[in-house]
Amino acid sequence: MPRIPLVPVAEMNPEQRRVYDAMIGGQRKSAPVGPLAVAMHRPALAETMSALGLVLRFNSTFEPRLREFAILLTGRYWDCQFEWASHESEARKAGLSEASIETLRVGGSVFAAADEQAIHDYGMELLTKHFASDAAYRRIVVLFGVAGAVELTGLVGYYAMIALMLNAAEFEVPEGMVPPLPVRG
Repeated sequence: MPRIPLVPVAEMNPEQRRVYDAMIGGQRKSAPVGPLAVAMHRPALAETMSALGLVLRFNSTFEPRLREFAILLTGRYWDCQFEWASHESEARKAGLSEASIETLRVGGSVFAAADEQAIHDYGMELLTKHFASDAAYRRIVVLFGVAGAVELTGLVGYYAMIALMLNAAEFEVPEGMVPPLPVRG
């Protein structure tokens, strides 16, 4: 049970219900879950998060393998079990290798694919140092252009916000599922 209770549909105020109905009838075509369900306490936030998520996840310029790599990287950094559980199978479907998934899962830092290594290094510098070095930034720009650097930064930032929302709510993995991330000591 999450620490932040979810808003039951029957108890939604008109603004919550408008946002909820828009998610069901819009591009998402599903009821809000996870972070969007938590954010329904503040419907304008849920609506904005949903719109940004649609851009970054479903209209990304990054190929799905790399987008999911960045999401898993960010989810792992924040030890967000729900985020990881929600995206691990998506990463596999997108073609991310088992070796890369496992390296991310255990907090490793060496990847065979140069594009994954560049994303890892850039993302981890942003997350741990709060800045990216010139070298890490240049590698991203060479691979993905300036717009790619902007989008990747947004992707890491968005999924950091999602992980923090889920962690603050103590949102667990679905019932019956074993948390996929090892606990760090």
